[in-house]
Amino acid sequence: MPAFSSDLISCRRTLGLGVALAASLQAFSPASFATDIVVVTDSLHPVRPMGGERLIELDEASHFEAELSAALPTNPEQAREFAKRRLNQGGTDVQRRIASAYQGVADAWSMGITSIPAVVVDRRYVVYGEPDVARAVARIEQHRGIQP
Repeated sequence: MPAFSSDLISCRRTLGLGVALAASLQAFSPASFATDIVVVTDSLHPVRPMGGERLIELDEASHFEAELSAALPTNPEQAREFAKRRLNQGGTDVQRRIASAYQGVADAWSMGITSIPAVVVDRRYVVYGEPDVARAVARIEQHRGIQP
């Protein structure tokens, strides 16, 4: 019986150390310091996401509108009817996608984004031109460590 309890204690210690190590790694990763990460880009400037960030693609609305207006008749009345039908068939999903795309453009504008790609942390810090989101966040966190 003593061998069993020492094995159990050893197993618990190992498990405890593993949990503590995982928690400390997560606590000190760049993403854990940043509470709100927004990435602003377009289809011509792809980024490498890190996971959990909000992605705003500035040309998403125009791509979606092009999808909706593809192969419309040349007659304006017929085109209007086809467009209405497509919008109605899409239902709330289409409305949500359009609203989300334009809300992203408005949010990027309100944050004062001047270049893409842009990685914004806590609506206060921004790194321009870095397509690797984790690297941009790490740069911001390094700066915050020096100047909080």
